[in-house]
Amino acid sequence: MKFPLSKFVWFDGKYVTLDKAKVPVTTHAIHYGTSIFEGIRAYWNSKNLFLFRLEDHMKRFRNSGKFYSISLNFTNKQIENAIINLCKKNNMKKTCYIRPFYFVGDYGINLHVTEKAPTNVAIFMFPFGDLFNKKGITAGVSSWRKFSVSSTPPQAKMGGNYLNSILATQEAKRNGYDEAILLDKLGNVSEAPGENIFIVKDDEIITPPLSSSALAGITRDSIFELAKDRGYKVVIREITRSELYIADEVFLSGTAAEITPIIRIDQNIIGNGKVGIITSELTSDYTDVVMNRNKKYSEWLTPVY
Repeated sequence: MKFPLSKFVWFDGKYVTLDKAKVPVTTHAIHYGTSIFEGIRAYWNSKNLFLFRLEDHMKRFRNSGKFYSISLNFTNKQIENAIINLCKKNNMKKTCYIRPFYFVGDYGINLHVTEKAPTNVAIFMFPFGDLFNKKGITAGVSSWRKFSVSSTPPQAKMGGNYLNSILATQEAKRNGYDEAILLDKLGNVSEAPGENIFIVKDDEIITPPLSSSALAGITRDSIFELAKDRGYKVVIREITRSELYIADEVFLSGTAAEITPIIRIDQNIIGNGKVGIITSELTSDYTDVVMNRNKKYSEWLTPVY
């Protein structure tokens, strides 16, 4: 999946054209996946471009590196300002996706990474619409299990962590599905390769706990609030594989995926095979928030212009 990248990127404190942002072949992250990233959405509502939950993304951005003693040598505010000004520099007036990341740089093959290891920071962006079909997608339960905290911290958005997601995605695509669903080490539902997962049963919204190796997603957290506004009960508990098949509704959440309904899992039709009522309601509410049509959550938005 290729996207038209913006002309300008931010690289180690400077705005440069994409072709000028280069690193040596001895970059540690290329060899070992020692990179930290975030995905941030910005929404154009015909009047302004709004970054969604920028501060929350920055907190997670820094915390992910702490798991591995990888230093982010800029303040959160500096990165936030760089993102805002990069949008302006690229004259971005379309809904877009923004990828800030930092990584261990020219460090050879030394595995002893410390806070003193050299790091680089970069940000790029591109116009971006829907990742998946909002009328519903198919998913297959992967034979690959989600890694657990006993081996790698699931709450760190590290480049190396997503090799697990790549395996699951490859398997799903080979089997004809749009997306994969990963189980945790105990065989309970964890998440999708790049999204959290929710099921709806008898008007109760259920999602796996972090102990099932689920990421503490920012969109996931947003859904908790929106569901509460609607009067729905949100339950965080372990979900068995069989519960997926008999759910009334299933949907994914994530920065790129937003809220995406799943209408078939393996060979099982979910509900009536169409987007469910609660999924539809939450999708509408989420759209209102990111487009700045719900003033209750205006503090989640950072205007660019």
